[in-house]
Amino acid sequence: MALSYKKDLDKYKDLDEDEILNNLSAEELKQLESALEEMDPENALLPAGLRQKDQTAKKTTGPFDREKLLKYLEKQAMEHKDREDVVPYTGEKKGKVFIPKQKPIEKRQEELTNLDPELEEALSSATDTELCDLAAILGVHMNSSQAYAGTGTKEGYNNVIIGEKMNPVFDEPPNPTNVEETLQRIKNNDASLTEVNLNNIKNIPIPTLKDFAKAMEKNTHVKKFSLAATRSNDPIAVAFSEMLRVNKTLRSLNLETNFITGAGVQALVDALRDNDTLTEIKIDNQRQQLGTTVEMEIAKMLEENTSIVKFGYHFTQQGPRSRAAAAITKNNDLVRRRRVEGDL
Repeated sequence: MALSYKKDLDKYKDLDEDEILNNLSAEELKQLESALEEMDPENALLPAGLRQKDQTAKKTTGPFDREKLLKYLEKQAMEHKDREDVVPYTGEKKGKVFIPKQKPIEKRQEELTNLDPELEEALSSATDTELCDLAAILGVHMNSSQAYAGTGTKEGYNNVIIGEKMNPVFDEPPNPTNVEETLQRIKNNDASLTEVNLNNIKNIPIPTLKDFAKAMEKNTHVKKFSLAATRSNDPIAVAFSEMLRVNKTLRSLNLETNFITGAGVQALVDALRDNDTLTEIKIDNQRQQLGTTVEMEIAKMLEENTSIVKFGYHFTQQGPRSRAAAAITKNNDLVRRRRVEGDL
């Protein structure tokens, strides 16, 4: 039986499908298309143009009007019933029927708090000042100068609080320091100049800042030098590190809020190993973090140094932070001992 069936199929091997299609008439082609439309539209073996009904044979209804077309498509979409998607040959519907979920209606019931008659009588006769004091005790953030906007009637107070007028915060005034004049006074070793403050002056040229560091090498009167937020970079840090190797008068140096990287801080650390007069240095809030290696070098320097009692920097690693804190404590103890021995 099977052999005879194979013999019947062998006669179709040599058929030329293109020749058969070319010999079909227009009516026969339409019949073929309608037969293909009744087949599975998801069959990947069929060409894409044959998986749905041909709708290109309609006559034109007039000139193109985009607005009318959009309205027509919207109307058709609203009125046209969706085609049920079924599994081939079984008739089962695909997917699950969508059932919109209904949100449960929450019924809030106000909880009534019953107080002791004595407390209710005390609250009803309390003044605004006493109520504010009570709110502060209960942890409600309310200033004593704030009062309820409503009047203290028997019905109670409303929940509106009168806002306080905020005092305006003005910007800091610009730094009045004359840069050129201060630089000349440092070069002249002016005895009346003991503190230099260049903070927040952002237009000082890099060569001028280097001149400040060079002039400080021979100055014997300036004890505090601050150039925070002056856009100083690594070359400035290197210039001041060379100054720290020579200067034996400076006690405080502030380089916070600048563009100094780990290389510049490393140069300052190396110079502080040879400096025993500086007691305070600030290098925090640079544009980028210094890294673990530089922080370890800072901790080692502080352990070797005996004069620095204030070091302005926020360590990111626990190890260097602990070692630096212990070193600063040690230096403060040494200073205290020296002072006590000097008093004796």
